[in-house]
Amino acid sequence: KTTAKNGRLKSAKITFSKESVTATENIMIAASLADGETTINNAAKEPEVSDLANFLNTIGAKISGIETSTLIIDGVENLTSGEYCVCNDRIEIGTYLVAAAITGGKITINNFNINSSKIVIDKLRDAGCDIQITDDSIVLDATKTKLKAVNITTDVFPGFPTDMQAQFSVLNAVANGSGKITENIFENRFMHIPELTRMGANFSTDGNSVNSVGVEKLTGARLMATDLRASASLVLAGLVASGHTTIDRIYHLDRGYENIEEKLQKLGANIKRIT
Repeated sequence: KTTAKNGRLKSAKITFSKESVTATENIMIAASLADGETTINNAAKEPEVSDLANFLNTIGAKISGIETSTLIIDGVENLTSGEYCVCNDRIEIGTYLVAAAITGGKITINNFNINSSKIVIDKLRDAGCDIQITDDSIVLDATKTKLKAVNITTDVFPGFPTDMQAQFSVLNAVANGSGKITENIFENRFMHIPELTRMGANFSTDGNSVNSVGVEKLTGARLMATDLRASASLVLAGLVASGHTTIDRIYHLDRGYENIEEKLQKLGANIKRIT
């Protein structure tokens, strides 16, 4: 039996044993209207957390320590209305950059903030991509690139994002040489690997790591999506594979990508959604 009572929450001092984006965001929202001053120690520092804090401040919250591991929230009685422009989606951007890299294409993305994606850009450069960055845009040119496999270890920000490891698994699958991806954030996040293997990828798993040896090509297949980023990786694999690829259970995909097939069509992909 669970009993819940309404009323204003009280402040607290909270220390996370492990950085967590969702936990930090939830506590931060609740503390914004709690009575007194709440301190969050070992808070997540991902750009999305800072963006949420800035938004809450825009509508009347009192949050300090933004972009650090210690957040202090002085609770207020009410929040107000306001206007705010949310940050771009660094994972969506990274996904399209990898798409261009593996297909030997060229892509320009505007309204780009490099501070949120430095390590992903570094890994794409390590893979051999030519990348040019201005104040608010990025251009990736892989038209003359012979992709090289890269080694990746996922970590909390500013480390390599776990939400990009599936996409880079596809890159390593078709790149020259061998690579290793180690997942340190989530368990059971290699469910895309068996599907990619069915397409001809050369992978071997070892605990929380996946080793790859690049192959000349992938072959289209009927695939099953298991989660959001796995879905994206299967779409990328389909773009670079020979023949037809069909991906079932793409409802996962729509949780993190808006009209992905339309955006890829604009980039020249032969892709369509079957309803």
